[in-house]
Order: sequence, then structure tokens, then C-alpha cells
Amino acid sequence: MSLACILAVAGQAASVAVSETNLTGAGVESEIISMVLKAGPMVKMIMAILLLASVVSWAITLHKLVQLARANRQSDHFLNSFWKSRSLANLFGEASDYAAAPVAQIFRVGYQELSRSHKARLETRVAMENVQRALRRAGSAESVRLYRNLPFLASCGNATPFIGLFGTVWGIMGSFHEIGLKGTANLANVAPGISEALVATAAGLATAIPAVIFFNYFNSKIRILESEMSNFMADFLNILERDLLKKPASQEG
Repeated sequence: MSLACILAVAGQAASVAVSETNLTGAGVESEIISMVLKAGPMVKMIMAILLLASVVSWAITLHKLVQLARANRQSDHFLNSFWKSRSLANLFGEASDYAAAPVAQIFRVGYQELSRSHKARLETRVAMENVQRALRRAGSAESVRLYRNLPFLASCGNATPFIGLFGTVWGIMGSFHEIGLKGTANLANVAPGISEALVATAAGLATAIPAVIFFNYFNSKIRILESEMSNFMADFLNILERDLLKKPASQEG
């Protein structure tokens, strides 16, 4: 059977399903649930996979919304304290209060390396190189922490439309198989099966669209935080090179 024929029957099936359903929200929801429950085993399995993917996707989304909001808020507060502080030793003690701020964690690692370099009585150039390496490692660790679980959203956005489409194709194959067995293309007989199959595509899109939107949103927010971390590392190194490495850390502040 040609693709045109398949599309024509699918369109008629959708029209019949809509005409037989009350146009109220409750009626549509009830009809969709009924279609899913009456679907074949393969379509039900596809719907279960999509439901699981949607639940995990939304759990990651909510976690990231909270995580990035705290990171932005605490980073702003810490940077204000950093530029106002006259003693980095005191600021180091306060940095533990900014656990969600990437710049605060970078500062803690850098200051700890600075203290170790002074205790080891390293020369300025070697100490600066050690601090710079420590800051880079801390920045990489914070980036990994911020990006954690985001690949799942990307995979969800890319894969779930095709998973839903697979369920739809499988359901339509079953409906046309029934047409072949009965020897007649009675729309009243095949419309329910095609409608059930089309729900899988809708479910795949409903899972993918929020995942793609939030993946792009989180990526943009994390890039801003990474830029902030990079700027902070440069500023912190400049301060160390200009002032702190001229005297022991124990005398700082």
C-alpha cells in the first residue's frame, strides 16, 4: 500500500477519533488513557519507556533549576565579599558558607595551594605555577559538576521522538495487517488502532520538547558561570602575583 494511502487512512482515523470524543479537556484525557490501555504490548512498552524518560528528564530539570539558581546567587554574594574583603584568610573561612558557588570552591582550592607553597618555601614562580594548576583543576571539576546529568536531557531530546515514531509505525503496521486479514478497509475497524498508534508519537514529542528547551537553557547558564569562573581565576592570580606572594601567607591580612 502506498504512503499516500497510509497517510489518508491515518488522517481519516484521527478525524473519526476526534468526532467521537467530547471536546472537553476531561473527555480528551479520558479517551487518550483509554487508547493507551487498549494498545498492543509493543505500543504499551514504548509508552512505558517514554513515561520513564519523561519522569527522569523532569527530575533532572527540577534539580538543575535549583542547582543553577543557587550557584548564581551564591556566586554573586561571594564575589561581592571577595572584592570587599581585606583579608583572604578571613574570606577563606567564610567560603565554606558558599558551597553551591563554583567561584568560592575555586578560591578555596587556590588559597589552600598558596598556603602549601608558602609552607614549602617555594620560589615565587614555582608557587604561582602550582596555584595556577590547582585553579585549573578546580575549574574543571566545577564544570563537570555543573554539566552532570545534562547529557541525559540531550539524549532524551534526540531519541524520544524516534522511539515514539517507532511505536506509531508498529501500531499502524498492526492496523493494516488487520485490514489485510479482513479484506476490507473499514475505517470504523482500523481507526481505533491507528489512533492508539498516533498517541506514541505525541508522547515522544511531549517528552522531547521540554528536554531540548531546558538542555539549551542550562547550557547557556553554565557557559555564563564558566566565563565567571575563568574571569575570577585570572583576577585571583593577578592579586596573588601583585601582592600576596611578596610575603608569607601567615602574614597576609
